[in-house]
Amino acid sequence: MPAVAAPNAPVRMDVQSWVMLITLAAVWGSTFVLVEIILTAMPVLTLVAFRVGIAAVTLWLVMAVMRIRLPHSIGLWASFAVMGLVNNVLPFSAIVWGQTGITAGLAAILNATTPIFAAIIAGATLPDERLTRSRVAGLALGLVGVAVMVGPAALSGLGKDVPHQLAVLAAALSYGVAAVFGRRLRRYGLPPLALAAGQLTAASVILSPVALIVDGAGALAGPDFLMWLIIVLNACVSTAFAYLIYFRLLAKAGATNTTLVTVLIPVVAVVLGALLLSEHLTFSEFCGMALIFAGLAVIDGRVLRARRSRQGLAH
Repeated sequence: MPAVAAPNAPVRMDVQSWVMLITLAAVWGSTFVLVEIILTAMPVLTLVAFRVGIAAVTLWLVMAVMRIRLPHSIGLWASFAVMGLVNNVLPFSAIVWGQTGITAGLAAILNATTPIFAAIIAGATLPDERLTRSRVAGLALGLVGVAVMVGPAALSGLGKDVPHQLAVLAAALSYGVAAVFGRRLRRYGLPPLALAAGQLTAASVILSPVALIVDGAGALAGPDFLMWLIIVLNACVSTAFAYLIYFRLLAKAGATNTTLVTVLIPVVAVVLGALLLSEHLTFSEFCGMALIFAGLAVIDGRVLRARRSRQGLAH
C-alpha cells in the first residue's frame, strides 16, 4: 500500500516535476519569438484575445472528446474569472506596456521576481509551502543569475522609467498571486484540462470586448494565411498545452516551484538563440546560467540532503 503524505508535508520537486517545469519554460521561452512575428501584423490586445480565445476553444474540443464537463457553479466560475484576470489579462497587459519604456533585459529581470512574490504569499497562506532558508537562498541565487546572464547593461536603466518598471513588477506580483490562488482550485476536484479551459475561457470573455473597443475590427485585416497559422500555433501550443502543464505542475509541486519557470525562461531564450540563430554564448551568460542552476539545486535540496547524509555517516 503506497505511503500517504502528511497533509501539511512540504511540497518537493521530483523528477517528473522538473521535466514539466523545463518543458513549460521551453514552451513559454519560445513564445517570445512567435509573439514578435505576430505583432508585425496584429495589435497587442487583439493578439492576446485571440491567443486565449483559440486556446480556450481548443481545450473545450478536447474536453468534449474526453466527455469532461465543467460544473455550473457560480463559485467555480467566479474563481475562473479571478484566475483569468490575475494570470492572463493583468500581467499580459502590464508586461507589454512596461516593455514600451524599458529594455527586454530589464523586463526579464523584473519578471524573474515572480517566484519571490509567490514564495512570500504562499509562505503566509499555504501550510505546505512555508518559507525556509534554503528556499530563500535558492530564489536569491536564481534572481542574481538572471541579472548576470542578461548583463549589467540591463541594470543601468534601473530607477528610470519607474512607472514602466512598476508595471512589470505588478505583473510578477499578479503571477505570484495567481499561482497561490490556483492551488486553492484543488478543492473543486477538477482535472488540469478543465482548470485550464475555465481560466482561458474567463480571460477570453474579459479581453475580447476590450480588444474590440481599443483596437477595432480592422485589426483582423492585417494577418495573412501564414500569419494566422502562427497565431493558431501560438494559441494551441504556447497557451492551451502550456496551461495544461501549468495546472498539473501547480497541483504537484506547489505555487513557488511552478513560478520558477520565470527564472528558466531567459535560459531557454539564450540557448535557443545559440542553437537556432548561431548566436555565441558570452562568459556572463554561462556564469548567469550556472548561478540559476545552483539556485534551483538549493531549492530542490537533494544535493544538500545527500551531503548532510554523507557527513552524518562519516561521523
